[in-house]
Amino acid sequence: MPVTSDSRTFRRAVQDLRDGLGHHQLWFHLGWQDIKQRYRRSVLGPFWITIATGTTAVAMGILYASLFNLEVAVFLPYVTLGFIIWNLISGAILEGAEVFISNEGLIKQLPTPLSVHVYRLVWRQMILFAHNFVIYIVILFVFPKNLSWADLSFIPGLMLIALNAVWVSLVFGILATRYRDIGPLLSSIVQLLFFMTPIIWTTETLGPENAERAKIAELNPLYHFLDIVRTPLLGGTQQLYHWVIVLAVTVVGWTVALVAMRNYRSRVAYWV
Repeated sequence: MPVTSDSRTFRRAVQDLRDGLGHHQLWFHLGWQDIKQRYRRSVLGPFWITIATGTTAVAMGILYASLFNLEVAVFLPYVTLGFIIWNLISGAILEGAEVFISNEGLIKQLPTPLSVHVYRLVWRQMILFAHNFVIYIVILFVFPKNLSWADLSFIPGLMLIALNAVWVSLVFGILATRYRDIGPLLSSIVQLLFFMTPIIWTTETLGPENAERAKIAELNPLYHFLDIVRTPLLGGTQQLYHWVIVLAVTVVGWTVALVAMRNYRSRVAYWV
């Protein structure tokens, strides 16, 4: 009987993920260092990202609100949250494709679980999200709304995005390490998905004659991840089917990630 290598089992794949969590102090520290290094000797530091995101969101929100005769107090928070959440999602996808390539030195020299580099990336993205979230708080003071405990449902939605960011980074990271064309291809796809996702548009802005066509956006899974965080923060009513789709994508995605980790985890060090 052929002997199966112990390195290519689901047990080792799960152990890598578990051991990576055990190294939380390492990827916590590395994630913070990434932010500090990127903005070293900068007075405002990572808040430059906040300023850039806030400027873009406010400009687009006011512009489109005036073009489509929408109420700024309603449309501006909608667009702003769309940009903030989209930056988190797209950052996890695009940087996830480069996660192992960019950590070539550490992978070859530091004997740590492969998942440490993914947790580091997701942690860094969550830090950047926290910085950008300040924009929403400012807008909340400018355009106040009645808050309720139901609005806190954005927290499990955010946790689901982080959980999915891990498997996305694992899968695309392994794939892009083996096939270097995956990174540029993903960049083009993500840019296309941005326009297919209701971030700077709504069904109201498209007009009633295009309302049915706008439903094609629901074929985009990123739309559902966006909605489970943005809707409660806007004080809207949550739709159950968004959560069902997100949970289904989570289960399928993690299944694919475990298969990828089982088969190719040990090869990443040679591919980088």
